[in-house]
Amino acid sequence: MPNELSDLVALVPSARGAVVADAHGAARHADQVEAQKLFRSGEVLLAHAAFVAGRLRTPPQKPVFDVLELFAFVRPAVPCVPSAQGIARVLGIDPPRSADELAASLHRGAEMLLDELSAYRGDDRARVRTLAETLTKAGWRWGPLAAAALGEGTPSNNPIAGMETWRGLLAWEDEAAPPKPGSLPVGEEETQARLAQLVGSHGELRFEQSQYANAASYAFAPREHAGAPKIALIEAGTGVGKTLGYLAPASLWAEKNGPGLWLSTYTRNLQRQLVQEIARLFPDPAELEQKAVVRKGRENYLCLLNFEEAAKRTALAPGQRTIALGLIARWIAATPDGDMSGSGFPAFLAASLPLRDITDRRGECIYAACSHYRTCYIEKAIRRARNAPIVVANHALVIAQAAQDWRVDETTDTPNERRVRYVFDEGHHLFDAADSGFAALISGSEMAELRRWVRGAEGRARTRMRGLEERLKDLVEDHEGARSALNEAVSAAAALAGEGWMSRASGGAPRGPGETFLAEAYAHVRARSADADSFYSLEAEPEPLGEHMLAAARQLGDALHQLASPLVRLAQMLRKSMDEEADELESTNRARIEAAARGLERRGKLIIPAWIAMLDALETGERREEFVDWFEIARDEGRDADIGLWRRWVDPTIPLTAEVLAPAHGALITSATLRDVDAASDGWESAEVRTGASHLPEPPKRASFGSPFNYAEQARIFVVRDVDRRDLSAIAAAYRELFLAAGGGALGLFTAVRALRAVEQRISEPLADAGLPLYAQHVDRLDTGALVDLFRAEENACLLGTDALRDGVDVPGRSLRLVVFDKVPWPKPTILHKARRARFGKSYDDLLTRLRLKQAFGRLIRSRQDKGCFVILEPATPSRLLTAFPEGAPVARCGLAEAICEIRGFLGEGG
Repeated sequence: MPNELSDLVALVPSARGAVVADAHGAARHADQVEAQKLFRSGEVLLAHAAFVAGRLRTPPQKPVFDVLELFAFVRPAVPCVPSAQGIARVLGIDPPRSADELAASLHRGAEMLLDELSAYRGDDRARVRTLAETLTKAGWRWGPLAAAALGEGTPSNNPIAGMETWRGLLAWEDEAAPPKPGSLPVGEEETQARLAQLVGSHGELRFEQSQYANAASYAFAPREHAGAPKIALIEAGTGVGKTLGYLAPASLWAEKNGPGLWLSTYTRNLQRQLVQEIARLFPDPAELEQKAVVRKGRENYLCLLNFEEAAKRTALAPGQRTIALGLIARWIAATPDGDMSGSGFPAFLAASLPLRDITDRRGECIYAACSHYRTCYIEKAIRRARNAPIVVANHALVIAQAAQDWRVDETTDTPNERRVRYVFDEGHHLFDAADSGFAALISGSEMAELRRWVRGAEGRARTRMRGLEERLKDLVEDHEGARSALNEAVSAAAALAGEGWMSRASGGAPRGPGETFLAEAYAHVRARSADADSFYSLEAEPEPLGEHMLAAARQLGDALHQLASPLVRLAQMLRKSMDEEADELESTNRARIEAAARGLERRGKLIIPAWIAMLDALETGERREEFVDWFEIARDEGRDADIGLWRRWVDPTIPLTAEVLAPAHGALITSATLRDVDAASDGWESAEVRTGASHLPEPPKRASFGSPFNYAEQARIFVVRDVDRRDLSAIAAAYRELFLAAGGGALGLFTAVRALRAVEQRISEPLADAGLPLYAQHVDRLDTGALVDLFRAEENACLLGTDALRDGVDVPGRSLRLVVFDKVPWPKPTILHKARRARFGKSYDDLLTRLRLKQAFGRLIRSRQDKGCFVILEPATPSRLLTAFPEGAPVARCGLAEAICEIRGFLGEGG
């Protein structure tokens, strides 16, 4: 163990090894073998141990001095890109211009953080000193240095001393229910005045933005007939300024009519951006907190009870898991909202601790029976959202609430009747959000989750999951009928798939009806697949089914009937007890009973009956034309991850309209890519079909505003004709030379993970030799958000990802100046796609492909100063797809060499 920070060398991965630097800034190159040896010794200073381990292709053997851990300890809840560059930027260190300077910056950053720690005073110093001692005992490499910086303290015998930060959190207080929303209209004149206020004296009020705001105000007009909301479909090209454009009428409506406005986005980045824009109206942070509330699904928030129990378990086995929990304890003391998907959460700790262990992902919440109920982050968010004029949510949450089909749903406890106006930004994603949100699935993972919810943890399962009996025993102990129903449900749930079901179902040794059904499904899919051992997921249509499969479906259906019945009876009895004991029940117990009844009803009346209907359809062979069913073996990185029977709506906008749009009074659906314009259509019909507007009794208001950018001057599009896309070496060479020509700032998109990995292996070293960092999805040990953060933070970095990554890349400026597709992103020919193609016509393939190209291109040019190039490495790209690009953007079909020359000249020498 080094006595001083100066005894350590800093390490930054580089081409063919790493750059190492001593405390004096002297740097040198270490080859792969030496770098691996240094890393495994643990006596090394670095940023993001898991990422470095992946780059050096060696597993960690000893804990290291990870500066990200020290940063999370000293500056909890402060956003930081998880890299050496990110640390330098937040600490104000001069931007490193080379790998040598980057390695040296780690020493400077660690010194600054330890100095900052030594400046702690008073109670903060004592609390942090106590935690440092606890983490030292757990083996934290920074522990002794942190303790020395903080000075002497009083030793504690508590094995989790300093980690109990939940004890100091403020409790929420109940408030009166807000009034029902009004219907006062929003006029054009006041809309323009509000827009001017939002833009401010230093901003530019554009004509297109002004017209957009007037068009958007239609969605806030009074509804004239029930079931006929005021719907506005507005397409706004990049640069119009649609966010402020719709905030003008939306904020006015909320101001006049009270709570009831939900702004919904598809990505988290836009949620954060929306709150920043709303802050223009409410510069006082305290007022902003009251006026606008961000809402996400409960799985995004830290569960204090799960955290407490995880912390207490670590006392028995201290180690890296304890260290991760200790750093999260520091975050708990600083976070305002407990949002683990927020920018201030130290997500890099996921390498040491499965974050699902400290969230509520499995419906296990015990609500008012929880000792943390009054300080619960989720409950706080729910209560703030009830009274806030503006709620900033996401499509997934809005759809999930609707899919619950409940007056007050279990997920949010927010009265549905108060959501009367919506703004769906990134509205082109509504179809996909509804597709996922209104889906049904009988699978091993879903059955195992339901079984745990009913029976609790079984065998050696490492979970604190409490079964119904433990959660409800004190509520039913005096009700014989309720106790009987509870026992019946616990017994019936044994028929479902249990822990370890995958190995038994795939290995031919299933237990009970649930696993027998999965085993038959597994055999059915493999028998119908051309390559049963494919790297990717396998699927098969249900028909025809063998006798064994039919018998298994019948037996599982019977078992599910036996489970649903006692769940529903138990819910009825709990509600009856609430009525009968209304004058005696404390509010906390009433809340517990209400939550328990909702959970029982959702499973007994919605989820299980949907499963039974799917199984009945297998037995009768009757297909409902609005649904498509199929069996699937879901695979993750080539490994079996789930087995089941899937059901999707052929047109998911039918339930979207019925459950979300029709009950509302108005909705604005907006995006830069709402329409699919081709030679024969202006695209509005496709926009109405994919948003659900075509299912409403009154037509929507349509409006389109083109981008103010000069694409003829700012963009170039190339369809490369001479690269054999069947030759991975040729594809890799094309990516390498294109990225070099742009000088970095490049995003490479692939339709297959294997191709991505093959290209990354071939181009990583030559790009590194040219000083261009390369990050890759499915290669680097980072989540997608962290990869995009790294890419955004470095102007000359390159990023490889699958086609789906395009939606998560929000990178303005020169950090993104080149997009390369390995081929045309046609939709995959799945069973679901086959059904939709039959419903929507042969042009459905073209529609999806044009929209994907349009969305990817839209990432390139974000301001009048941007310049960007878009490349497709497929010679046979049909001309009819090129209408996806803006009118005026030059398109050239040419050879690779010509494209490289043009890109180098257009973007400037060296990028």
